[in-house]
Amino acid sequence: MAKKKHVYHSGIVGNCSFIAHIDTSTNVSWLCMPRFDSSFIFGSLLDQQRGGEFSILPDSTFSTKQYYIENTNILCTEIEGKSGRYRVTDFAPRFSLYERYFKPLMLIRKIEPLSGSPRVKITCKPVTDYGERPLQAFPASNHIDFFGADSPIRLTTNFSINHILDEQFAVLNETKYLVLTYGTPLEAPLSNTVEDFLMRTKTYWQQWIKKTSIGNLYQDPVIRSALVLKIHQYEDTGAIIAASTTSLPEHPGSGRNWDYRYCWLRDAYYILQAFNHIGHFEEMEGYFNFIANISVKEEGRYQPLYSVTGERYLKEREIALNGYLGNKPVRIGNQASEHIQNDVYGQVLISLLPLYTDERFVVEERSDSSAWISSLLKKIEMVIDEPDAGLWEFRDIAGYFCYTYLFHWAGCKAAIKIAQRIRDKKLERWAQKLAQKAADRIESCYDAERKVYQHAVDSPYLDASTLQLIMMGYLDPASARAQDHLKVVEAALAAPGGLFYRYKHEDDFGKPQSTFLITAFWHVEALACAGRIDEARQRFEQLLTYTNHLGLLSEDVDAGSGSQWGNFPQAYSHVGLMNAAYRISKKMDMPNFL
Repeated sequence: MAKKKHVYHSGIVGNCSFIAHIDTSTNVSWLCMPRFDSSFIFGSLLDQQRGGEFSILPDSTFSTKQYYIENTNILCTEIEGKSGRYRVTDFAPRFSLYERYFKPLMLIRKIEPLSGSPRVKITCKPVTDYGERPLQAFPASNHIDFFGADSPIRLTTNFSINHILDEQFAVLNETKYLVLTYGTPLEAPLSNTVEDFLMRTKTYWQQWIKKTSIGNLYQDPVIRSALVLKIHQYEDTGAIIAASTTSLPEHPGSGRNWDYRYCWLRDAYYILQAFNHIGHFEEMEGYFNFIANISVKEEGRYQPLYSVTGERYLKEREIALNGYLGNKPVRIGNQASEHIQNDVYGQVLISLLPLYTDERFVVEERSDSSAWISSLLKKIEMVIDEPDAGLWEFRDIAGYFCYTYLFHWAGCKAAIKIAQRIRDKKLERWAQKLAQKAADRIESCYDAERKVYQHAVDSPYLDASTLQLIMMGYLDPASARAQDHLKVVEAALAAPGGLFYRYKHEDDFGKPQSTFLITAFWHVEALACAGRIDEARQRFEQLLTYTNHLGLLSEDVDAGSGSQWGNFPQAYSHVGLMNAAYRISKKMDMPNFL
């Protein structure tokens, strides 16, 4: 019997200050404020009883339809019950104002009757401290104040205050507005302000998309992915988080429930590549600034991940919530911040390369180049002979991983390019020496009998991360060695429907049960690099079927049922989609640091 397919029935809205998840039932199931990694004020995604609620429900059973306004992050949910039909338009204001971006901690909900005389009930019950404390509601003439969080929360509305507090149904016979603010409240005419903000926000997003350089191939999914990726950037610092959620399991009962509301330095190269492919410079510059601030202040080891403000202390703890569909534990913080993951230094180096190869950056932005690059090469030199936890962040396993050495090599190749640009011969020779040492370590992972690169030195296991040997140009994609390696890895790890496993050997939590979307997109890129374009396109188009109703991707997919699992939406999966689409369109377009 086929497994029942599980899909996340929600969309997201955001403005680079916060992200809200809106279910197809209109409930705000996840919303953290004032930062991505703050406590939720609505969190029924992880606990129906303690997570609070913010819904707009009819007085009967209903059908629902959810969609985005074209080329925007403005979400519409249409509800049809026995008494009528209505639409909820959710958005987070974002537009240019006074030479800056207006991006307040403000979620706006516009409710319009569409047919009949729908009766609706507004429920607004925010909480704090991850559901430990419901907030106290205090009514005023045209708003409700909620106290108990670190800052005041206010719901401003032209709906009946008493109907909201008493959770009574009322006929929706005209357009109503709900404006939820954290900190600074809305002190302006309600309807005119909301309509103005909606128009400006719609214009902002549609103009942002018009400024992207996206080809005709796979344009719709790339546009949606770009919009998703954009609102995962915390604009105040430039950091980009992996996902806005925590503890959505990689597979039911797996215990692989992680907090992804942080910025992984490893992702920097892929993310910057995605923004560069669509011609968006502003987001790249913001991320560069975040990385630069980390690089300058870290005299010792880099952490694999940081908070959106660059904080190091991300101690992991478990909290007493029921978990998504009963999946425990619910984790806050991430122990991976304490890991030794040595590929990060090469990742930072190749992320910095555009500062020297992209003429849009001015000379002043490359100040202290020799000292900066030297410090990163010194870190690679320091760690090149030691084992680490690898990119999959094994908790109790250390090894000499091929992927780590690949990014030592790639980082050093980037450093050579930079040294040539700044005319530093000493730096260039140092980087060349380290690149050769890293290449020697990569070769120590090669199994000549099987004609494949193993995931680590003296380990027989295969790993999808070694596809990067082809994508990063370490292996000539036309060579017999690259072609053989690709065939052996895909024979071991490819799954039906275009999916791909990270690896199949046991780790700290047993054998992985779900496939990992980013590795499936890596496989597509590797196929394109190797000249197998028709296969690349076929598998890419299969991967597009694993989105939800809004085109949003999760982290993991069950190969048997096609179910979405893992934190959602996963920015990294959307980055994979964007980069794979670009690679297909450009066929053999290789990274510019080679």
